[in-house]
Amino acid sequence: MNFFSSLMVFVCFAFILAPALFVLLLSGQMHFIPLILVVAAIVYLFIVFVIYKFFKTKKRKRVFGLLSGVAIVIASISPIKHMYLNSIPTVDAEVEIFQYRPFSEESKVVVLEEEATLKLSENLPKMDGATALYPLYSAIVQATYPKKDYYPYDSEVMVTKTPEAYSNLIKGEVDMIFAAAPSVSQQNYAKQLGKELKLTPIGREAFVFFVNQKNKVDGLTVDQIKGIYSGEITNWKEVGGDSDKIRAFQRPEESGSQTALQNLMGETKIKEAPKEDIATGMGGIISEVAQYKNFRNAIGYTFRYYSNEMVKNDQIKLLEIDGVAPTKKNIRNDSYPLSSEFYIVTAGSTNPNVEKLIDWVLSAQGQELVEKVGYVPLED
Repeated sequence: MNFFSSLMVFVCFAFILAPALFVLLLSGQMHFIPLILVVAAIVYLFIVFVIYKFFKTKKRKRVFGLLSGVAIVIASISPIKHMYLNSIPTVDAEVEIFQYRPFSEESKVVVLEEEATLKLSENLPKMDGATALYPLYSAIVQATYPKKDYYPYDSEVMVTKTPEAYSNLIKGEVDMIFAAAPSVSQQNYAKQLGKELKLTPIGREAFVFFVNQKNKVDGLTVDQIKGIYSGEITNWKEVGGDSDKIRAFQRPEESGSQTALQNLMGETKIKEAPKEDIATGMGGIISEVAQYKNFRNAIGYTFRYYSNEMVKNDQIKLLEIDGVAPTKKNIRNDSYPLSSEFYIVTAGSTNPNVEKLIDWVLSAQGQELVEKVGYVPLED
């Protein structure tokens, strides 16, 4: 009878736990599973011991309680660590793009003070681009395209991030993209499909590095950055900071900022980035570059417009590079060493309005819009 009762309790526990564990696995909350299993096992053993009248003495109760407490403490380490990591601010790589949707109510898209000299009504060039450049080409669209709904993921005006944008351009699914220079693999992909990428500079930008606001280091040299991201420099004390191991975060392959880092590093090999396991689909696990967490010892990178205009994160500070701050003035006069141009990229589109739109972006009106959005125009 006792065995049958214990078996029924076990079946009930399994019936309750199985779906709960499945949900945790799908949601990526695997760190709670050991704690839940330990607590369930303790409760189950307690019930079984009661059924078999095991707790006849206080000593047995104390031993069971002590062992149970130790097991719960050990199983709680992972959830506590996870909650601690979640308490650390994250500098996200994305923005709420719907806030910059053209012609939408309460949109943040900037506008010209006068009517644009170019107005398109048909053969609208299909465009795509980097997230950080969406506020710019959304403003261009609002100035020159007819008023209608341009859904960011399925319309003439899309925003799918740099890697997907280059893929869409090379495959001929869009006429132009707004992005940083392509990576080597993106160039090779274009050659494989017989496409030639044409890069037209439309503005200037700065590749910037940032750290926690409380980090004592206010600037680095280009050589020090190479040392950090190659793994030769591993402690902040080596570059004038506190004695603390450097956590050098990276961005996913083919992203605009990761390509910028690769270009900066040149022939110097980049060390492996911090990784994290992300649950996807039906509980599968993939390994991705860890999202930047604003630890006291962390360092990350992005583009100046994104950090200053779109994130406005007062938990981080931008570093001077070779003693020069990434200000608009220093980008304009090219004294900031990591200044670069960003582009409208085409790949042989036959749309007759593509060149017209590019010419307008390079005109005084277009360059005024570049500056009003927050970027640095090609000329004063």
